[in-house]
Amino acid sequence: MEDLVLSHSDPTTGLPVGPRSLRAGAADDYTSEEMLAAVIASVEDDKAEEVVEIDLRGRSDVADYMVICSGRSSRQVAAISEKLADRIKEKFGFSPKMEGKETGDWVLIDAGDVVVHVFRPEVREFYQLEKMWLPGSAHRGA
Repeated sequence: MEDLVLSHSDPTTGLPVGPRSLRAGAADDYTSEEMLAAVIASVEDDKAEEVVEIDLRGRSDVADYMVICSGRSSRQVAAISEKLADRIKEKFGFSPKMEGKETGDWVLIDAGDVVVHVFRPEVREFYQLEKMWLPGSAHRGA
C-alpha cells in the first residue's frame, strides 16, 4: 500500500486532509451537483429556512459546495439533519459524518462534495458563516 500524502489542510480546522476522492463518502457514481440537488431537496422538504447554496469550487479543496440553512428550534435542526443523513445513505450508499446533533444548535453534515450547516437562527446570526464564503464578502485589509 502506498503512503498517502496529505498535501493541504482543512481551512476551518487547520488539520491536514487527503484528496477528497480518498475520503469517506467519496464515490464515482454521482456528481457533486447531484449531491447538492439531493441536499437542497431534503432540507426544503423538511421546511428548512433561509437556504443558502455557496459554490466553493476553485476556492476550497474541502468541498465543491456548502449549504447553510436554519431550523426554527433545536428539535427541527436535529430532525432536518437526521433526515438528510438518512436520505444520503439511501440514495448514495454511505452515511455522512455529522457533528453537533446532540445539542441541535449547529449541526455540520459532511457529505463529501457538499458540506451542510444547519443552524438555529440565533446561532446562525452569531457566527454569520455565509459572510465568510459568499462572493464579495471577503475581509479586505486596510
